[in-house]
Amino acid sequence: MVKAKTAIYKIPVIPLKDVTVFPGMVIGIATTTRQAKLAAEAAYQKDKLILFLLNKTNISEPDTKDLFKTGTIGVIRQFLRTNGDVKLLVEGLYRTKVSGVSQKKPFIKVSAEKVRDLIKNEEEIIALRSNFTKKFRNLIDRGKTFPVEILISVLSTNDTNKLIDLIIPYMEAKTEEKQEILEEEDTEKRLEKSLKILDHNLSLLKLEEKLTSKTHEELNKMQKEVFLREQLKTIQKELGGREGSEFGELEEKIVKAGMPKDVENKAKKELARLKIIPSFSPEVGFIKTYLDWLVALPWSVKSKTEVDIKKAQKILDEDHYGLTKIKERVIEYLAVQKITGKVKGPILLFVGPPGTGKTSIGQSIAKATSRKFTRMSLGGIRDEAEIRGHRRTYVGALPGRIIQGIKNIGTRNPVFMLDEIDKVGLDFRGDPSAALLEALDPEQNFQFSDHYLEAPFDLSDCFFITTANILDTIPPALRDRMEVIPFPGYTEEEKFHIAKQFLIPKQLKINGLLQFNIKFKDDAISKMISEYTKEAGVRELERTIASVLRKLTRKISEGEKTLEFISYSKIKEFLGSAKYLPLVIGKKSLTGSSYALAVTPAGGEVLQVESAVVPGKGSLILTGQLGNVMKESAQASLTYVRSKLEKDKSLSFKNQDIHIHVPAGAVSKDGPSAGTAIAASLYSEVTSKPIRKDIAMTGEITLKGTVLRVGGIKEKVLAASRAGIKTVILPKENESDLEDIPLKTRHSLNIFLVSNMDEVLKAALT
Repeated sequence: MVKAKTAIYKIPVIPLKDVTVFPGMVIGIATTTRQAKLAAEAAYQKDKLILFLLNKTNISEPDTKDLFKTGTIGVIRQFLRTNGDVKLLVEGLYRTKVSGVSQKKPFIKVSAEKVRDLIKNEEEIIALRSNFTKKFRNLIDRGKTFPVEILISVLSTNDTNKLIDLIIPYMEAKTEEKQEILEEEDTEKRLEKSLKILDHNLSLLKLEEKLTSKTHEELNKMQKEVFLREQLKTIQKELGGREGSEFGELEEKIVKAGMPKDVENKAKKELARLKIIPSFSPEVGFIKTYLDWLVALPWSVKSKTEVDIKKAQKILDEDHYGLTKIKERVIEYLAVQKITGKVKGPILLFVGPPGTGKTSIGQSIAKATSRKFTRMSLGGIRDEAEIRGHRRTYVGALPGRIIQGIKNIGTRNPVFMLDEIDKVGLDFRGDPSAALLEALDPEQNFQFSDHYLEAPFDLSDCFFITTANILDTIPPALRDRMEVIPFPGYTEEEKFHIAKQFLIPKQLKINGLLQFNIKFKDDAISKMISEYTKEAGVRELERTIASVLRKLTRKISEGEKTLEFISYSKIKEFLGSAKYLPLVIGKKSLTGSSYALAVTPAGGEVLQVESAVVPGKGSLILTGQLGNVMKESAQASLTYVRSKLEKDKSLSFKNQDIHIHVPAGAVSKDGPSAGTAIAASLYSEVTSKPIRKDIAMTGEITLKGTVLRVGGIKEKVLAASRAGIKTVILPKENESDLEDIPLKTRHSLNIFLVSNMDEVLKAALT
């Protein structure tokens, strides 16, 4: 039997995505695109009929070629405008097939004709329909829900195609499968395709019943949590869920990680616990993160190391100019490692001002031994957990930064540099320096305990190097485990060679000037060092060179002629007037004025000390931002001078005030180095005997005038040489430190070694 076809002309089209409208179906549709809104408006104003076609693409306003040719004509039952969109309530009427396109803009309008229902074999259709109805009832019996009006319509219809159109929209199926049924004209084939969808829905319901029945068997014996676990197990067993594969991967990673046996057993216990915990439990994330850390650590991964002493010496010489004693100590350290095959030994502590090459020496050691290099800054750390990690009981807990560094570098034997160990703090959250003891001590670190891991990690293969600017703030117990290697700073000659060989080529490359063959004249480099920088290291020098080259790059980019040589005059043009002027030594010797040698974080420094005796009540006045140690030196100097001059009644201090001043009052000064200079200045002022203008001194004194040993002799002598001082007075006990002073500097100075203040005064007073 063939039903007559009826033509419908010029009907507006609304494209739909992910939904197929069937005849008899009542559905709400929101139109958000301009194309769909205009089509809805046109249909509602005319006869309220509109055609719904499925969109094949993700295009919001598709062309006719992007749409399926078969769709459903519906009638608009309700039309509502809200917030610029149009909402429709439509009822599907009958299936149609597009026969032509009459309009594409501003909305699609087509000619369409009703789809024919072809019935070739009525007996076959009756049998298929009976099967279809039986499965539909089975679905209802198993709990599949349908709207009441649909059930009434299904029971009251004898039309096979209408029966399909009523039921299929409510089945679980892909949109494309439903579209195939909508397009199919042969009723027998429509039934066959529909039966497949019903079978699929029945299978889903049966599986759901099976899962429910399995968990209900244990329901009376278990609490709610156990029921959820069993249901999760059943789902994994029936469907092979994602969690199962994740557990398998984790187990495989644990086996391959090469952990010690006790750590591996701990990891497997945690994995077993993870398997039985419900997936929605917050603890799942904590355990997974913990296991990820365990499997990611290089428990048995080592870099292949090679200690070639000649190669190491060559690398150190290529990377660093000067630092002869430091290189020698590093080579000795590596030689012991080569012979013993172990890292065990004192931890190296590089101490010196910023920019003196401490970190870069560590990188060169890594390069020379074929180890990986990792660095961790300890500056400002006040929480012990930063070193040992947080307990897993805390939200957001993580291992300490040492374990994090080992994980990130991917090997258990790197060169591990701990920078700024002198800047570790201490507060109510614990003492980080105490935690560092275990990490650095060769007798303990083979079983370093991190709070987060809760398992010992072997750090004995790590080559630890620490750096500091000063020793005073490092706790004695921690300092005891390290061998101090001082980085005193560079002489001007060393800075000159470093600039010429390393800094200038590096900055030429950074600023894109290598191609221009630019060179600095020697006097320009020397003036940059002496007039534009004041430091023990070379960082400020490198920044100064970079500043000059940036200005030169700008001039070249503006079309100016390239300079072949950069002279001192060009330096002044680019950088302006000199920042630092050398100490101006007076033309004649003065009473009450001496020069002291001291050490600052920037290296050696020459300080002027002035004394004055004025009428008063016998008070001691100290000015110039002096610290406690320098104040004590001044008190001791005054007592020494009084005791020395007590027999001379004309030199009474009863009605006189003593004023001791160290210029540059905005700068804090402290340390035991200025005792001899203060005493000499005070004695000179009281006795009116001038002190030689070209002499500087260092040393601490006792009340009896004994001159005691002080530190930083090399830095102090270099500072005196830079300032144009001709004679230096040093404590006799520091005689061995003269070997550290460059030979050229030593020969250019007159050095007096003294053991008491009498010798100082004899050498200093004119």
